[in-house]
Formats: sequence, C-alpha cells, structure tokens
Amino acid sequence: QVDLAESGGGSVPAVGSLRLSCVASGYTRGKYYMGWFRQAPGKGREGVALIGRDCPKYVDSVKGRFTNAQDNAKNTLYLEMNILRPEDSAMYYCAAELDRGSDYARPRVSRPGDFTSWGQGTQVTVSI
Repeated sequence: QVDLAESGGGSVPAVGSLRLSCVASGYTRGKYYMGWFRQAPGKGREGVALIGRDCPKYVDSVKGRFTNAQDNAKNTLYLEMNILRPEDSAMYYCAAELDRGSDYARPRVSRPGDFTSWGQGTQVTVSI
C-alpha cells in the first residue's frame, strides 16, 4: 500500500494549463506503476496516463496535451496538462500498483481496479 496525495487542481479557462502533483509516501522498496485517472460527475473513472516499465502511455484524448514528469528525490509525480478543454473537467486521481516484474501483466490504464493505492483527488475545472 502506498499513501498518495494529489494537489494542483483549480479553475482555468479553455486552452489554459495546470500541473498536478502526486506525492507518494509509506511505500515499501520496489518499483511501481503509477496511473493518472479522472472522474467527472455522473461518469465512471477514466484512465488518463500510465507511467512505469515500458511506459508512459496516454489515452488518445490527452495525447499531445498531457505529459508526465517525476522528481524521484521528492517522491513526486507530475501531470502537466496543456491546451485544456472543458471536457477535461473532472476530479483527478493518482494511483499506484507494485511492479511485480516482467512475468506479470502490468496494470492497465483502462482498468482502475488494477491499482490498489489511490489518492484523495484534486478537482480540475475548465471553463469555456
């Protein structure tokens, strides 16, 4: 289990930018897959990006606009979001899952249930 804390959300106009942060703590030694997810009111949780072995991978709707960065010294993962659209408005979550090695399937950004550790979320609102 990993303790995760997101921050950096806010309200921005369309085509604006935000940078979300996810600070990890309380984890055991090892490598982890990290995921960014979002959930809009009345909708299911949607994967945005997967970071880890043979990654990052981004869903088509954010490719070219969202990028991952990380500061290992600060145990922090970032999601740089540019050219934001109103449809990007949602609660954004980061998630973590232990990388058990190449003999095991990696978690899928399409399946939030593949991740066992979640943060509390940070709200992003993009206005027209």
